[in-house]
Amino acid sequence: MAKFDGVVTPVPDGRWDAAPYPVVVADTAGVIRSVNDPARRLFPGADAGRSVAAGVGGWLDAAHRRAVSAGSTSGVSGVVGERTFEAHPVRGDGTVAWWLVDDTDVRRAREALHVERHRAALLGRISSALLTSLNPRRCMSTTAELAAAHLADAAVTIAPGTARGGIPITTCVRDGRAEHTVLEVDPAEVVGLAEALQGFPPVPSRWIDPASAPSWLVPPGMGEVGSIVVTPLPGHGVPAGALVLLRRTGQDAFDEDEEAFARLFAARAGAAMSAARMYTQQAQITELLLRDLLPPVLRRIDGVEFAGRYQPARDTERVGGDFYDVHPPRDGSAESLVVFGDVCGKGLEAAVLTGKVRTTLQALLPLADDHLRVLRMLNDALLRSHHTRFVTLVLASVARVEDGVRLRLTSAGHMPPLIVGLDGEVREADTAGTLVGVLPEINATTAELTLAPGETCLLYTDGITEAHGGPLGREMFGEERLQRALEDCAGMPAEAIAEHVHMLASRWVGSGEHDDIALLAISAPRRFDVTDDRTAG
Repeated sequence: MAKFDGVVTPVPDGRWDAAPYPVVVADTAGVIRSVNDPARRLFPGADAGRSVAAGVGGWLDAAHRRAVSAGSTSGVSGVVGERTFEAHPVRGDGTVAWWLVDDTDVRRAREALHVERHRAALLGRISSALLTSLNPRRCMSTTAELAAAHLADAAVTIAPGTARGGIPITTCVRDGRAEHTVLEVDPAEVVGLAEALQGFPPVPSRWIDPASAPSWLVPPGMGEVGSIVVTPLPGHGVPAGALVLLRRTGQDAFDEDEEAFARLFAARAGAAMSAARMYTQQAQITELLLRDLLPPVLRRIDGVEFAGRYQPARDTERVGGDFYDVHPPRDGSAESLVVFGDVCGKGLEAAVLTGKVRTTLQALLPLADDHLRVLRMLNDALLRSHHTRFVTLVLASVARVEDGVRLRLTSAGHMPPLIVGLDGEVREADTAGTLVGVLPEINATTAELTLAPGETCLLYTDGITEAHGGPLGREMFGEERLQRALEDCAGMPAEAIAEHVHMLASRWVGSGEHDDIALLAISAPRRFDVTDDRTAG
């Protein structure tokens, strides 16, 4: 190829004109020697003889200088108008031909993919952060903090109004901490907010006048609001609330793409808030139900000592099939009624029947003087309800008398109560009967006895006697071991006996599996108080 000596001559054979891509050929001095038609259309000023910097642009001129001085063959990207091009050099004899490829669409696709990957990762992190708590207030705070950090300059999480009045509102500015409050405000003051709280689709951001935002919506330190997004927080069946995003004046207004992503964020946040609210409601209901299913705390009634211990079959369960109740004397009666029972099975399913039995027996209290009649009516009620489980029971009518405590004991399929004498002798009460809830007809015998001051009657379930443990972990605690333990409790108050037996059984089981455990001690105090304290818990 000829030397130019500063004179530019076009390429004689026009071999670049047939190329489908723009081609710019420049010499080592950075002067354009030739351009093809696509290049002329792309660079109207790229005439032969002009410098690359003047005809094309500084980005290609810098790349050309590197290609000439350092022999670089790497491509370079540059912007031409609203599009981007990749320029690839091909070295010749004293020239460099630059092939330009329009990569605008590819670059935009890559950028969109990058944005989507970033948003997907962000949604994943957001979901993980939101699902770490089942506390509704903490979920509201986390939602506001994450939205302020990633979507806006400030965010406001609004929950549906409470039954006690007021609307829970959590606000947060970027790089700040969420603040929670309950306000008496009108959601209709914000365009689309009342509808969002009811779960209706959001209104476009451009329809909301930022200047109309009420003061309670704008967090302190936010400044002047320039753009607002209001979107519902969808829940499980019912709306979880609404999310409001705020952007300061001077920032770009929310565009449609950002509003769409805000709705995706809101869907994750709403699901978490709804789950937290449902969990809290269910926990409150469960706590209320368990409170009624758990045995009462026993104290003293009419000078008679009562003490009980209860332990469900598993540490993760609070209720089971064992139960007891002590009903103080009713009007016209001098006797308290003790109900002590064991439903077949354990866990929540047994606890459901336990609740039914206890409720039925409470309704039968006016008939408590006739134990057998009460048991037969309970048996009929269980048979009509088609339960597949049976119940063993002990009914004990307890009354204070001058020489101690009078007992009437009736066992329905349950182990006989044990009487602990002052001399340490342990004997069984002479009562037996048919278990409840299986046969259409049941019978039972009632034992009548009097506890002398210092004596105790112990009611217990098979969770104690059939507890497996000991040195090898397989031996049953048994009736004999229980009676030996009670022999050492002569003269002890009811509370001490209940604690001693429960401690021995728990130590025997250790960390092993066991059935429900329940026991109840009835003691005649050595000395009666003159006060009439009726507290059964």
